[in-house]
Amino acid sequence: MPNKRPPNAEQTQFRSGAEAVENGQKGGVASGEARRNKKLLRECLEILLEKEMTDKSGKTMSGAEALATKLFAEAMKGNVKAFEVLRDTAGQKPVEKIVVSEIDSDVIEEVERMVNDETD
Repeated sequence: MPNKRPPNAEQTQFRSGAEAVENGQKGGVASGEARRNKKLLRECLEILLEKEMTDKSGKTMSGAEALATKLFAEAMKGNVKAFEVLRDTAGQKPVEKIVVSEIDSDVIEEVERMVNDETD
């Protein structure tokens, strides 16, 4: 099987110890930055959900309450995705079950014979 890489391509799978350490450090730094960004986003969303807001009619509610109200209104308009989010958040998500059972090899062979007989 011919090598698909160009002859001047740099080997990437096996590096010297120093290069591997350097690349590992780069990955660690990037991972830390990503975690910090996710934490910042989570904290900002928590602040917005707790913040008091006033709607057009002058009613004051938290961001979470306002969001739930809008989501409910969308669900009432027929938005199925909004309905699913509301249902799942309320704890009424249907349970997904996967049943794994052992099947006797004789049964499998019999089904295979039946399928092969029908196709012949």
